[in-house]
Amino acid sequence: MIVRTTDEITGTERDVSAKDWRSKRIVLAGDGVGFSFHETTINANSVSEFHYRHHVEAVWVVEGSGTLTNLETGEQHPLRPGTMYLLDGHERHRVACDIQLRMLCVFNPPVTGQEVHDETGTYPPAVQAS
Repeated sequence: MIVRTTDEITGTERDVSAKDWRSKRIVLAGDGVGFSFHETTINANSVSEFHYRHHVEAVWVVEGSGTLTNLETGEQHPLRPGTMYLLDGHERHRVACDIQLRMLCVFNPPVTGQEVHDETGTYPPAVQAS
């Protein structure tokens, strides 16, 4: 059994920040459970673009508001508490945040926690354990 709190993750290597967002990586690939689980906050009045070519991500919004745009189709969706979106087609997407968003995210395959978004907003392919 694994039990962790966001308080104990804060300020460690599992607490990853960029200009407009912060991700507390609660479960990672090294935990060996087949997915990773993160609490992500996106700053108010910001716009961020992402593209997970090598991962499927499910996102559950628990606080805040904004707009999700599928950059491949132009389709837009309001984000508010109770909204879930699933990037099952590796869609390039934009999150425009009005009120700070707090979201719970699941990645498959799991991330290691050390990934950095490249210039296209994506993470590198997951490294398979041997």
